[in-house]
Amino acid sequence: MGQDELKLALELNQVAPRIGGVLMAGQRGTAKSTLVRGFALMAHGELPVTLPINATDDRVVGGWRLDALMRGETLEQPGLLEEAHDKGILYIDEVNLLDDHVVNIILDVVSTGVLSVQREGLAAEKPLVFGLVGTMNPEEGGLRPQLLDRFGLMVTATDLDEEARYRMIRTVLAFEKERFLDTSEWLTEAYEDDGRARERLEAARARFPDVDVPDHIMRLCAKTAGRLDAVGQRGEIVATQAARALAALDGSDRVAPEHLLRVLPLALRHRRPDAAHGGTFDWGTDDHARIRDLFDAD
Repeated sequence: MGQDELKLALELNQVAPRIGGVLMAGQRGTAKSTLVRGFALMAHGELPVTLPINATDDRVVGGWRLDALMRGETLEQPGLLEEAHDKGILYIDEVNLLDDHVVNIILDVVSTGVLSVQREGLAAEKPLVFGLVGTMNPEEGGLRPQLLDRFGLMVTATDLDEEARYRMIRTVLAFEKERFLDTSEWLTEAYEDDGRARERLEAARARFPDVDVPDHIMRLCAKTAGRLDAVGQRGEIVATQAARALAALDGSDRVAPEHLLRVLPLALRHRRPDAAHGGTFDWGTDDHARIRDLFDAD
């Protein structure tokens, strides 16, 4: 219930995985993990590959099977990244508590689409594509600016209003009541909704490569990033790709200004100077007001 921005970010990353992943920030109990797992079940039919907090290089990129080595044989052991390629999503809970080196390895693969392994007699390059989702509680510490910037999109979980809280309680109780029944009209309708959502995402993913980005949209994106003092240039690229993905979801073959405006908070909130130096990730009416004239003119 609610959290529309979180859901949108997951959909955009599903349509265009090269966006570079989604970082979801929020306090404990805001259903970040539940949302990721529910999305994976809807989009891929199974839970995401989950990276343990103590994951080693071997576990992430793969290595040699120890039981085979003990027999004098060399058999490769695929890592979690290859498993994520097969299953669709790699989920990192509490990514801010993970070793920076491991996070760097994962983000390299997401951005390049290639896993390059050169270690301990292993030399291989494998094309991999998967959606990356990381969650974090800012109260437990942040990410270094270099890692923060490398996540394509960032969203923050918001507090539910009274109506959404009521619908959340009602839904949980309905699920507890219906899930063990042999037949449930309520669950059947939910699975049908999942099917329609999955078809919409698959159609958008197929349409994405043909979505055109007009020159005036590229210029508008550059002006916006400059107006907001975005650090570096990755934000403009991500915003453009996210706008293309949103246009594909809308069934359009061309990016319009409203597509770009809607994805800007996701692409730029963590790339402003205050956020990069430990500030907040808030994006409010003042931020929209700073760029509104650019879109009105366009």
